[in-house]
Amino acid sequence: MHRDTVPAHLVRLVRSSALRLGITPQEIALATGLEPAALADDLLRVPTAAINRIWELIFARSGDGAGLMVAGNVPLGSLHAWDYLVTSAPTLADGLREGARWIAALTDPAVSLDVVEDGRHLTLHYHGLPFRDGVDREISVFALATFLQRMREAGGASAGPVRVAFAHPAPPRHRHLIDAFGTARIDFDQPTNAIVLLDAGQETATADPELARIMRRYVEMGLAAARPVPDWRDTFRAALAEALADDLLSLERVAGRLAVSPRTLQRRLSDRGTTWREEIDAVRHEQAARLLRDTRLPVQSIAARLGYADPRALRRAFQRWTGHTPDTYRKSALPPTATAEHG
Repeated sequence: MHRDTVPAHLVRLVRSSALRLGITPQEIALATGLEPAALADDLLRVPTAAINRIWELIFARSGDGAGLMVAGNVPLGSLHAWDYLVTSAPTLADGLREGARWIAALTDPAVSLDVVEDGRHLTLHYHGLPFRDGVDREISVFALATFLQRMREAGGASAGPVRVAFAHPAPPRHRHLIDAFGTARIDFDQPTNAIVLLDAGQETATADPELARIMRRYVEMGLAAARPVPDWRDTFRAALAEALADDLLSLERVAGRLAVSPRTLQRRLSDRGTTWREEIDAVRHEQAARLLRDTRLPVQSIAARLGYADPRALRRAFQRWTGHTPDTYRKSALPPTATAEHG
């Protein structure tokens, strides 16, 4: 169920905070292997490791306070449908239970929220993922600060929490946490990260049962339709295939399609243990096999589509790739009912 991934909208949110700190898009792309275009689709799921790399960049730049800084850039709606699912519930307790149930719509499903009610007290326990000291701490601060912000927006926690707990050791100073959470009762080295509230069973100012029903269904459908984000090489090869099809194959043009410089493109290929020429060869192999298998285009036309001036060059390359001639491969792979492709 989407384990080891987070939704694209969460990555966009953390990435925007990194950019505000002056971290460049190039630094982020190099650290994560993600281009901004890969984050535009809200149905995409991004490897959790990628968002952790962005958190590393943020922590390296701002240190203590990074979590609160990012939490300060999370207006209502930036957590997508999860925001409205939580804030439209009849009571704050109901909203937190819904948020816990659908945590995969917000983050990695290995993260968990537990809601415990005891008389007038309600405790929200946040169990994050182990990462790197410092970064892990700031992610926990970000999570609790963001949850508290949503509680306050729902009108159910205007007085603030009566206690906040963190699993990490106490930092040298934590006045910034007292100011942000509105309580001096902040404990460290606790079993879990938690916020304790009073009277969370009262109706919230933003209660909207119909909106809550719609959001619940929307979240359910979104999780069912979610898919992994293409990795950088998939995106690159798609751009390379498009350039081949348009007869515009050049390093400069493909780099332009990916919004990077030719030098950056070559460096990324090198980082992945490949080269421009090797990737062209791989895409031509893939495209040639597909066209031979799925169409009745003559070999001469296929060669032209793949940027070969002479069909003999394609025949030699195909023999090298597969050990077969194009004609032999087609006879073994082409269904009898395949029809001609024109264009």
